[in-house]
Amino acid sequence: MEPASDARSLWVEERVMGLFKMSKPDKYRKMASGEETGAPLLKFFDSEDCSAIYFLDGAKDMSCFSAPPTSNKKKLLCMLKPQPARYTKPDEMANIIIFDLSPKLLESMHALMEGGWSEMMAREVLENCHKTISASYEDQLLAVVVGKERPDLLEEQSSLIKQNNEFVIKLKELEDNLLYLLATAEGDILANEELIVSLEVTKATVKDINAKVEAAKITEASVAKAFESYRPNGNRGSLMYFIMNQLCIIDHMYQYSLAAFKFIFDKALAKAEPAESVEERVANLQDSITYTVFSFVTRGLFERHRLIFATQLAVKVLLGQTNDKGEPAIKSDELMLLIRNPRDNSKENPLQSWLPDAAWGSVQALASVEEFASLPADVEGSWKRWKEWCEFEQPEANPLPQEWKKLSGFHQLLIIRAMRPDRMTLAISRWVEQVLGAKYGTAINFDLLLSFEDSGPAVPIFFLLSPGVDPAADVRALGKTMGKTEDEGKFQGVSLGQGQEPVAEKALDQGYVEGGWVMLENIELVANWLPKLEKKLASLEEGAHPEFRVFLTAMPQKVVPVPILQKSIKLTNEPPSGLKANLLRAFKNFDATIWESSSKQGELKAIIFSLCFFHSVVCERRKFGPMGWNRGYPFNTGDLMVCIAVANNYLETNSKIPWDDLRYLFGEIMYGGHITDNWDRRLCTTFLQAYVREELVEGIALYPGFQSPPNLSYKEYLEYVEENIERETPAAYGLHPNSEINFMTRQAEDLFSAISELQPRGGGGEGGMTMGERVKQQLDEILEKLPELFLMIEIEERVEERTPYVAFFLQECERMNLLVFEMGRSLRELDAGLRGDLSISQPMEDLMNALFENRVPSTWEALAWPSLAPLSPWLADFLDRQRQLVEWTADLNTPKVTWISGLFNPQAFLTAVMQVTARKNEWPLDRVVTTVDVTKRGPEEIEGAVREGAYIYGMYMDGARWDVNSGVIEDANMKELYPKLPVMLVKAVPVEKADSRDQYACPVYKTQFRGPTYVFTAGLKTKKPPSKWVMAGVSLLMSVVE
Repeated sequence: MEPASDARSLWVEERVMGLFKMSKPDKYRKMASGEETGAPLLKFFDSEDCSAIYFLDGAKDMSCFSAPPTSNKKKLLCMLKPQPARYTKPDEMANIIIFDLSPKLLESMHALMEGGWSEMMAREVLENCHKTISASYEDQLLAVVVGKERPDLLEEQSSLIKQNNEFVIKLKELEDNLLYLLATAEGDILANEELIVSLEVTKATVKDINAKVEAAKITEASVAKAFESYRPNGNRGSLMYFIMNQLCIIDHMYQYSLAAFKFIFDKALAKAEPAESVEERVANLQDSITYTVFSFVTRGLFERHRLIFATQLAVKVLLGQTNDKGEPAIKSDELMLLIRNPRDNSKENPLQSWLPDAAWGSVQALASVEEFASLPADVEGSWKRWKEWCEFEQPEANPLPQEWKKLSGFHQLLIIRAMRPDRMTLAISRWVEQVLGAKYGTAINFDLLLSFEDSGPAVPIFFLLSPGVDPAADVRALGKTMGKTEDEGKFQGVSLGQGQEPVAEKALDQGYVEGGWVMLENIELVANWLPKLEKKLASLEEGAHPEFRVFLTAMPQKVVPVPILQKSIKLTNEPPSGLKANLLRAFKNFDATIWESSSKQGELKAIIFSLCFFHSVVCERRKFGPMGWNRGYPFNTGDLMVCIAVANNYLETNSKIPWDDLRYLFGEIMYGGHITDNWDRRLCTTFLQAYVREELVEGIALYPGFQSPPNLSYKEYLEYVEENIERETPAAYGLHPNSEINFMTRQAEDLFSAISELQPRGGGGEGGMTMGERVKQQLDEILEKLPELFLMIEIEERVEERTPYVAFFLQECERMNLLVFEMGRSLRELDAGLRGDLSISQPMEDLMNALFENRVPSTWEALAWPSLAPLSPWLADFLDRQRQLVEWTADLNTPKVTWISGLFNPQAFLTAVMQVTARKNEWPLDRVVTTVDVTKRGPEEIEGAVREGAYIYGMYMDGARWDVNSGVIEDANMKELYPKLPVMLVKAVPVEKADSRDQYACPVYKTQFRGPTYVFTAGLKTKKPPSKWVMAGVSLLMSVVE
């Protein structure tokens, strides 16, 4: 398997005997035929069809596959050989493929982790293959380094190899000649003078050759020792190459070719600092290789993925090192602890007053590792010191309590991950700098000129777009300095869309001949044309004018062909984050001329500043996820500029400022045109009511501590922002400080989720279990706890009256049966596959991966309830839900208090409440609504069911808290992210009697994802303006994952 397609470019074309598509009906017959005749096969996965099969001439040897002179191993590529006579279908082939280093089936992969990869081959086989390729590529890069540093060694080694080959040939000739003379000799061979002379000559020659071989071995050992001095550089190069090729798992756009890596590798060797000794030179080469490749890749990564890449690099570097005791610097089981952060909730949390249950569970789980066995006892015994450390603003920058401060940097990460997960991204950044160096923590800025110097006619520059960014201005500015402008006919920009494809092709042809620059923007919009663009760019590689350049832009989309991405230099240039940066950026979209002609300059300036502030807030709230907006919206600079133009026009045509009209236009049409969620529309309207109002002209507080500025000049407005916004705070967006903890915790979870995706499967090193063994263990545990199905016929026979409540709970039991049946069926099927009784199908492999990664399998998810929980807590939740239904089936009476969060369909339960009340009071159902009263009691304090309505519990408040004593919403306590609500009484009343005074209409969602998991609206009492809670994103959640 060779991911960079070198196999084709080196030797495939002259050996192709036939090509057929996988869609052809005779594909398996031809494949089997190739096996029977002994002809090597190359299956090539391209971007258009899943695969194509090349038949190669088996008569020609495959000597070109031998490794470079640094090794005598005959394995440039790692190859696979399927078991013969079993060509039935791809998923069956996946189960019979075996590892073989002398194969006839070679896999050439254009997209290493795309499409057919995981479907066609078992993960553990792939891991072995990856190791083989990695070792081989390390040898190749070692030869490159030695060729640059000590060409004399390479020449001497080549000479030795040539000499050894000549010796082998000479010995073969002598052997053949001697055998010929023996075969053709007549009579007494001892009297055959020619034969005797030949034998003596052969004997003398063999003796001479053996002496020379022995001498060559001494020289060869000396050369090999000199080669090995540079082995760390080959190893690091191979490591960097395979890490960068894994990044496509995170995002399809991160594709890199072997040719691109070789170019950067050579550049790194040339840039390395000189040194007097070999050891120092190797260290300098190591540093140059690592940082040059790191910088090249990082410039093409989105900001959210840069720390993932740096962390993976630091992890891989340490996995190959040992500590002072000779032990691995990082153990694989400890790495998985860091990634997964498991929890052991078997022991009750004794420190609930300051340490969350989730953190205590993580501390307990850490105790399973020998180094952390005493951690729970120490945290409990010295809780004051640990509490002080946990409450530091930057715990990662402060030493751990007691002797734990002596832990290695990696082991300290495990404790921070357990007790302060919100600080993990910052802690990881510090750790990366400790492992790799301070420069790996420094931002690598967008530098188009630097990337342009690495480009060429056959190497496009590809801009990966993000909302609000247009690189066209940067390209035009660079072109102006190099004489590549539209006025001079040397620059053509084409914004792709319907009918623009011929224009783009013509521009490419013209640039190819004349040496112009061509910029094709938003190529993802013409997905059907992209295969043609791929071929077009390939055809323009040879014979192009040396100044010809192609610039491409696209939002991240899988429609972009892999070969285009592989050959391109990728760049990202995201807008700055933070309120100050966004506000300055919004203001710099125009200059003072925008208000100079206005007859109401003061009013227009105030509105413009307020709109810029509003724009910055609504854009930056996106980083807070569902708490910021239920859904992500592409608010952009165009929305802001149109609003400013509308405001200017309305001020000039009206004697009085029409504030209501402006708010409507801004909130319902301009920005509101993007919004699809009604709760988000309410939020947008609330912000505009706060920022765009009559008092604005005199000055208002845009957020605590920041007043709207007085009438200033353009330059003074920029200075005002620079001087008055000192520190980023969630309050600027109307949010509680806890929202920042949520945001940072989610960032950390995203980081480790991505790193988990990049880890190899299978494993089992260092005495640990293999993937199959772990899955088997977990599978057995789940099957052991899996409950029995509800006997629906027996239950229905006991029903005396089918009330709305009874009908509802019967539906819940039926849905639970479907889930339990599917769980049992799929687990037993996988069990049979692991035993070898069944072939592992794709659904079985998906289930196996989910169990291994502690994810809820997709087939279970489809039959279950919305949940963001990992598999372990999901299973505990599943058993609790099933237990609630078992309790109902015991007597078929409505529970005195219902755990509404444990229902498949909580909306249906609320509907049942309305139906029962409407029937009892003879109200029309369509004129009935639900109301809630929050009690002061817990579920265990409820003595019996209520006459009208129902008691429910299981709600968490997000963004605020419920004050039990005063019975109203209040600001959340610091670090108390999801406080539980007491039991609520939900009742049905006629719509005209529903009282909404002094209430906040609080949306209730099933999960923290919010959006599509909306259940109903709860009217909660408040003494403060409801707008405060709207801007704070306050909601009720039925389940949370901390």
